[in-house]
Amino acid sequence: MKNSLLPKSICLFSIVCLFAVSGCKQKNKEHTSQQQTVKNTWYRNPLIYNVDVAAFKDSDGDGRGDFKGLIQKLGYLKDLGVEVIWLSPFQPSPDNDDGYDITDYYGIDGKLGTQGDFKEFMRQAKEKKIRVIMDIVLNHTSIEHPWYQAARADSLSKYRSWYVWANSKPKDWNEGMVFPGVQTETWTYDEIAKKYYFHRFYDFQPDLNYQHKEVQQEAAHVLSYWLKQGLDGFRLDAVPFIIDIPESGAKNPKHMFDVLTMLRDTVKSIKPDALLLGEANVTAKENRDYFGAQGNRLQMMFNFYADQFLFYALAEGKSKFFTRALEQFKEKPADSQWAFFLRNHDEIDLGRLSKSQRQKVFSVYGPQTNMQLYKRGIRRRLAPMLENPAMIKMVYSLLFSLPGAPVLRYGEELGMGDDLTLQERLSVRTPMQWDSQKNGGFSTAMKTFRPVISLGNYGYPFVNVDKELKDTSSLLNFIKSIAALRKLHPEIGLGKWEILSSASPVSVIRYTYQHKQLITMHNFSADAQHIILDKLITGQYKLKPLIDAKGFTSAKEFNLKGYGFQWYAE
Repeated sequence: MKNSLLPKSICLFSIVCLFAVSGCKQKNKEHTSQQQTVKNTWYRNPLIYNVDVAAFKDSDGDGRGDFKGLIQKLGYLKDLGVEVIWLSPFQPSPDNDDGYDITDYYGIDGKLGTQGDFKEFMRQAKEKKIRVIMDIVLNHTSIEHPWYQAARADSLSKYRSWYVWANSKPKDWNEGMVFPGVQTETWTYDEIAKKYYFHRFYDFQPDLNYQHKEVQQEAAHVLSYWLKQGLDGFRLDAVPFIIDIPESGAKNPKHMFDVLTMLRDTVKSIKPDALLLGEANVTAKENRDYFGAQGNRLQMMFNFYADQFLFYALAEGKSKFFTRALEQFKEKPADSQWAFFLRNHDEIDLGRLSKSQRQKVFSVYGPQTNMQLYKRGIRRRLAPMLENPAMIKMVYSLLFSLPGAPVLRYGEELGMGDDLTLQERLSVRTPMQWDSQKNGGFSTAMKTFRPVISLGNYGYPFVNVDKELKDTSSLLNFIKSIAALRKLHPEIGLGKWEILSSASPVSVIRYTYQHKQLITMHNFSADAQHIILDKLITGQYKLKPLIDAKGFTSAKEFNLKGYGFQWYAE
């Protein structure tokens, strides 16, 4: 099957790999002039790895992971190619929502270790030149937080106005839930306060009131505190809900974007290059407000929109559905960046798809009702969803070749499975599988805080770090190699990009940077494809394959097997 890929037609992504440059003086001059920009925008290219400390490695045999266990595995993360560790919430919490219900913004959960353990982790991470950012949950607190307890108990307490209240039940009391099908309301009556309080999330997570200046100041103080502990930035949880005004309507509220400007100014004053990475499932047009017209708000945003259309494109076997979505996000402030992922700690949210598109993805990747969640998503890890090893490697190659920073959730590099017997999103939050010993090497405890997957094809006897490191064809070793290749090609995060494609199942992305070119190709179809590139693209370059030379015919015609992929550079 032949497809002609014209230079002006646009469709999906690619990566460009550079070689050692013995370059001319002009190139060296250009390189030097950009060094400062690259230094101050370190988030444009690194591999970001999300770690849940509780689920990663248990050092003391109590059945729960801890900072000492994480320290033990820093060498593994360094060898994997990780440049930034994103820590899931580790502050004190009753754990009714896996740590996202916080009772103390300034502490370390005692179940995970001490302040000293945290400091030692930070020291050793920095020693290995790994940056650290933390998940910060500013939108809401635990209902057990001292602020809320004071607020509900005393109408004269300063904390009463730190939360959102109503004397009578609002008309939209059952709208705007984050967890539809599990939540039944966003306004709940407090018997002690004798008022209704607002909560976007569960009823044990009351929202803070960011219309109140003291709340804004406290949030700024929290960020300042952690930056002074050595953090390099933050993953801001639920950004749209931090800045919305509930009284303006639950479904389409007004937003206070100036709060984001204030938070950015705060971190910049403490640490000029500190990162604010936003979790916001919004459209391309809306994202402009989150970045800020001058790039003065969030420096980085997760691209949820493209992720949703990626799974639809994979289900249909047609790259165009993804590449069209990707192109919508091409415009952004110069120093801003996208963060791309395949799977994270939540469900795959398909809410941006049409009903028919969502049903298509459900039918292919989540056909059973226990695989679906919140009437919009799929609560599975990537490997059991896709199943096909060739397809899995293709989408990881795609991830590392997208015009933004790649993000991995712990265990995804192994092809870990899910446990659908666990509640809601906990199905994809099982402990890390290190070896084939008891509890997968995660813990020596008789019982772990959450069960390690032990049965079936994804059980720890078959899927674990130790086994995959020894297997040259394993997913783990593939991801190590593709991460290393990405590091050789900063043009992916720094250069200009365009999508080259016809109506083929193959996505082709071209990057240009400092007079060099990189082209990546990914076949979304199970059928082999023969691709011909226009001479205007290939004529002045001597493109060579960077992953596997088999099937390479020339710098103009390219063969890709089913779910095949390739990166080409000079």
